[in-house]
Amino acid sequence: MKFGLSLLVCLTMSVAAAADAPQDLNAGYRQMYNLNFAGAHQTFDRWQQEHPEDPLGPVSDAAAYLFAEFDRLKILEFDLFTVDSKYESRPKLTPDPNIKAAFEQSLTKGDAIASRVLAGSPQDTNAKFAQILANGLRGDYYAMVEKRNFAAISYMKNSRVMAEKLLKSDPSCYDAYLAMGVENYLLSLSPAPVRWILRITGSSTEKVRGVQELQLTANKGYLLAPYARLLLSVVALRDKDYGTARLLLSGLAQEFPQNGLYKKELDRIQR
Repeated sequence: MKFGLSLLVCLTMSVAAAADAPQDLNAGYRQMYNLNFAGAHQTFDRWQQEHPEDPLGPVSDAAAYLFAEFDRLKILEFDLFTVDSKYESRPKLTPDPNIKAAFEQSLTKGDAIASRVLAGSPQDTNAKFAQILANGLRGDYYAMVEKRNFAAISYMKNSRVMAEKLLKSDPSCYDAYLAMGVENYLLSLSPAPVRWILRITGSSTEKVRGVQELQLTANKGYLLAPYARLLLSVVALRDKDYGTARLLLSGLAQEFPQNGLYKKELDRIQR
């Protein structure tokens, strides 16, 4: 079963419409996508100093820690997600304890701020989205770094449930569709008996719906749009739709030239 590539990611910023999203946070995410993790941390630190009651500041900083660890451990290699046997037999990794501590500390800080904001304003979209993102990031860490798949599923499901609730009140929060798309698509790849068990326990496992939700984030999202395009390129490669994969990867490689992952995979499928 495949449980990684969740919010990273999991990666999002403002839950408002793109025109209203905070520009400094967007800059931090773009630095992160470009593998400039030091720059991303500086941007997110500055945002937290200027907006101490915004939970997306520390949660975004946690995303930068997670992506840096993914990069260090070479977790986001494409064949890991397009060749089932490689995912199932992936070796146990050795996480950096300092990165894990900083990651958890940032998420705990974001959780506390979000709870405080929601206590006074229960419909606050930003705080709700910070909780969605935090759950997705934890799920990614458990799945991809620690290989704790069932714990990852629990966080994935929580993230999806919260995203569904948020989108009922704010359908324009297109980044939130990523949480739903990740669960639906990734869990749909599980064997039929496993999908049946997952549905009984409340997970969503609809492949077509998952792809549609990822497309919504890719086309209309803001902070998570590049990440959604990355996931859709994986979908295309799994389906042997190399034309779509090339189109998506070409755009990502041009937009984030310091991230060699896109060009590496693009060169591979063009041979």
